[in-house]
This record gives sequence, C-alpha cells and structure tokens, in this order.
Amino acid sequence: MSAIIRCRGVEMTYRQGINLVRAVRGVDLDIESGDFATLSGPSGSGKTTLLSLIGGLDRPTAGEIQVDGEDITGLSADALADLRRSKIGFVFQTYSLAPVLSAEENVEFTLRLLGRPRAERRERAREVLAEVGLAGLEDRRPGQLSGGQQQRVAVARALAPRPAIVLADEPTANLDSTNAEELIALMARLNQTSGATFLIATHDARVIAHARRRIEMTDGRISADVRVEGPGAT
Repeated sequence: MSAIIRCRGVEMTYRQGINLVRAVRGVDLDIESGDFATLSGPSGSGKTTLLSLIGGLDRPTAGEIQVDGEDITGLSADALADLRRSKIGFVFQTYSLAPVLSAEENVEFTLRLLGRPRAERRERAREVLAEVGLAGLEDRRPGQLSGGQQQRVAVARALAPRPAIVLADEPTANLDSTNAEELIALMARLNQTSGATFLIATHDARVIAHARRRIEMTDGRISADVRVEGPGAT
C-alpha cells in the first residue's frame, strides 16, 4: 500500500500568553491507504493538533504534509477548503450537526457544497444513513436523536462525498459504553466496506483495541508506532 498521508519534519508552535508552546515537534509519519489507525496520548501530547494539521484546518510552522500525493502546506485557503470537501471527511467529538436541519439535510450539506444535484444528494444521503443504521430516521432533527444516533449522522455526513480519508477527533468521548462500542464497530466496518483511510485521535482504549495501526504521541513527538497483524485487531 502507498502512503495517503505523509508528514515530514512537521512542527507546530504557537504563543499561549507569554509562553511559546511547541505542540508538534518534528513529526515524520506515513499513513497507508486503507489504514484504520489511532493516534493516542495524554492531553497536551499533540494528537489533536497533528490531526488538525493533516486535515488542513491549521498550517504547520515547519515541515511538509502531503495528502493523497499533494503537498498541502502551501495551498491557499480556498484550495484547502476544496481539498477538505473532496478528499477528507471529519468526525468531531461534539457532532457539529446543524440543529435546524434533518439528519438527511445534515448529510446532504457537504454534497451541496460540492455542487451535486438535488436528486443525487438525496439518494446518497439516504444510502449512507442506511449504512450507519439510521434508515427511517432521515427526517428527524438532531434534538430528536440520541447522542449515539447524532454521532452516526456525523459519520454518515463524513462519508457522503466518498472521501479518501476520514479524520475523527475523540468520536466516542460523549457516548455511553454501549453507544461507544457500537460506533467503534461501525467505523471499523465502514473502513472495510468503503476503503476510506481512518485516522482517529482518541483516549479511548476500546477504540485503540480495534485499530490495526496504533500510534502514540508524547510531548509533541511520535513515541510509539505499532502495526497489529491480522484482521479484526482487538
């Protein structure tokens, strides 16, 4: 497999009051196409910052990041936005759903930004909502759904444009044990069926147990990188 994400000498430094914080320090990392990988470490280790840099939400202060063979570090804001819409799906801890939109409309949103026709958007939204187990709930707004169901809508929205990469930041943090386990199993299955590469920043040992690639960060650096052999890592 080839690397769909490549980081070389990536640094992220910023000021916090009078202090200079080195959140990411000289990271070299390759994520292979089709991987199901976790990025773990204590609070302040740099994992969320690195995920944001890979997703083009922030720019590194040094180094190079390639996504699907393209160096994103020099792209304009508009080009980065286009890349995120077309190649990267995001799943956040807080769901980030529009409360006035139905589940179907939330999933359609990124497809609308990509200029897809209405009929195509609706068909794809219903298809991916069924894939995450929400068939029949397309017309419900987020306030009418449980936390676990809202996070499934967020996963469906991320997958709707058929992205090459899905980046998830603490996706189970606001879920109870049952919903967390179901979400982990769902994401692992979708990784297999969609072929999308999953990179998940997490504290959750249950998520890490499902990963085929387990990357740890400490003080802004990669401190461990283990590949688990065989299907269905546990």
